[in-house]
Amino acid sequence: MNYTSLQRNVLLVATLSSFLTPFMGSSVIVSLPRIGHDLSMNIITLSWISTAYQLAAAAFLVPFGRLSDIHGRKRIFLLGILLDNLSSLLGAFSTSSGMLIVARIFQGMGGAMIFGTSVTILTSVFSPQQRGRVLGITIAGVYTGLSTGPFVGGFLTGHLGWRSVFLANVLIGILILVTTLWKLRGEWADARGEKFDLGGSLIYVASLASMMYGLSCVPALHAFILIMLGVAGIVCFIVWEMKVGSPVLEMRLFQRSRTFLFSNLAALINYSATFAITFLMSLYLQYIKGFSPQVTGLVLVSQPLMMALFSPLAGRLSDRSDPRIVASVGMAVMVVGLSFFVFLREETPLLYIIPNLMLLGLGFALFSSPNANAIMSSVDKKHFGVASGMMGTMRLTGQMFSMGAVMVIFAVFHIAGVMITPAYHASLLQTTRTAFTVFALFSFAGVFASLARGRTR
Repeated sequence: MNYTSLQRNVLLVATLSSFLTPFMGSSVIVSLPRIGHDLSMNIITLSWISTAYQLAAAAFLVPFGRLSDIHGRKRIFLLGILLDNLSSLLGAFSTSSGMLIVARIFQGMGGAMIFGTSVTILTSVFSPQQRGRVLGITIAGVYTGLSTGPFVGGFLTGHLGWRSVFLANVLIGILILVTTLWKLRGEWADARGEKFDLGGSLIYVASLASMMYGLSCVPALHAFILIMLGVAGIVCFIVWEMKVGSPVLEMRLFQRSRTFLFSNLAALINYSATFAITFLMSLYLQYIKGFSPQVTGLVLVSQPLMMALFSPLAGRLSDRSDPRIVASVGMAVMVVGLSFFVFLREETPLLYIIPNLMLLGLGFALFSSPNANAIMSSVDKKHFGVASGMMGTMRLTGQMFSMGAVMVIFAVFHIAGVMITPAYHASLLQTTRTAFTVFALFSFAGVFASLARGRTR
């Protein structure tokens, strides 16, 4: 397909930025046991290396998406890349668990600026008939990052230490920054001149942060108080947004478009059911199977590799047929793959694990780009930033739910807050199987949410 020079440059920048954050996230996950050893972190504190990033990114996605619609998507994007680089440097030189978690919070804010703008810039310059294909390419960039992250992260951790993972992220960020300044001309701000809803943004950030932090603290009593405060804040936010003249999140988008509503719900369920797979399998492979970080990375790469290979195909299919069908088939495939992991044992061979990870990767590829295509095609151009922000919020909130569910299960099996030693391997294995049972049920419900959006073609 022939693209203009501007379209090719936008696609290049969007694909590179789509690679950046998943590469960092998957690299760090493989490094967790070494980080825990060096900084004396228990399993709950270790989980906060991922959780802190997810919480900050989710809380700021929608406000930054709205800011990009008003003040310029490229401007916010560049600020996000810069903040991501600076926070990666802070992470590389962290000397305590608290310092590293703070670095991850700032990295999450930078990620929110990147997530909330890269897809919107892409959608702004491509026609609806081209979006599925190019979204598939950028999502392939996401999965290429996920594919190479465990391998590169394992290699760097094994040979140069876990700090080198953060420094590698800085090098990629500099490449994206230079490429954007050199290749990307112009600016996109389809809501220029409209007011930014600061009051609504503050309510939104505080409410979502309270709710998600509460989820991470379950089953402690204060966790439920925080969740209730968060839910009450979201209700206040909805009331506020329905009355304000220039809302940070146009709530009527959910009323006007069944596709927008159920596509976002399907994304929330999907990520709730799948995000913790890599976390659980990294612990399983290193603690129970006794594999090194390098071998673990090679095993885990099989899932995102399938995602990278098949996402462009899924995107093209969603341009030619109903995205609802393609996405729902993908979700059904994931139900099967998650169900297979319910039967994990200490002696389970890699010939069982790797093909199943590949099956999950195929299912995720079939779901992700068609679902993104459906969301972005269901709103007007002036709402692209908010739609992208909401799509990212569903992803990150789902990821938080996924990790929160794992933490609850850890608490139930009495391994929360302990250092994992051989004495706890049986409990860790039982926890892992229970988590996959819960996630298979989540994904099964997601099939129906995906189908409920109705025809989108």
